[in-house]
Amino acid sequence: MYQEVIFDLETQKFFDEITGSDPADLGVSVLSMYVRTLDSNFVETKGEMISFFESELANSWGYFKNASRIIGFNSKHFDVPALKPYLPLELTKISHLDILEHVREVNGRRVSLNAIVKETLGDHKADDPANAIAYWQKRDEESLKKLKFYCEEDVRLTKEIYDYGLKNKKLRFKDYWNTAREIEVDFSYPVIKNETEEQASLF
Repeated sequence: MYQEVIFDLETQKFFDEITGSDPADLGVSVLSMYVRTLDSNFVETKGEMISFFESELANSWGYFKNASRIIGFNSKHFDVPALKPYLPLELTKISHLDILEHVREVNGRRVSLNAIVKETLGDHKADDPANAIAYWQKRDEESLKKLKFYCEEDVRLTKEIYDYGLKNKKLRFKDYWNTAREIEVDFSYPVIKNETEEQASLF
């Protein structure tokens, strides 16, 4: 059995509104996560989408700390640092698959989530990222509803990209020169040797 948390967040500010480039200074407006259980064949047996606005972020820790793996897109260098003021530092020690990091290692350069989603899934992001900050600034009921929906849609897309790569071991996108590309990816879990195997390898 595997417990997975696929997550994304939106911030309260743009980088040009802060001094420096630390995501921790941006403030988190909303965090969305798809929390699920997979069986030994990596078939989902249970899953739910959950979202937390800034005042509720501490409640997300219980899901993170029980995860076999957390999955995001540019999450190691953006989402996790942005959460630093809100959650324990142990978040950085949880097994973590950053899809963008993996794609960059294979492709040699960054690729946007939307570029991968369009070519791999035939789908697209729900809204303009800049609108997420505008929704938080307004903070009326309708704006917060739109903000939550946008973040949850990004989680859904991240989940579907992850599942596609896990099953098919490839992703598609158009590169910087608008050329269609297909790359091989490996999102599988690391093989953990048991104690008997480790002892045998010593002889």
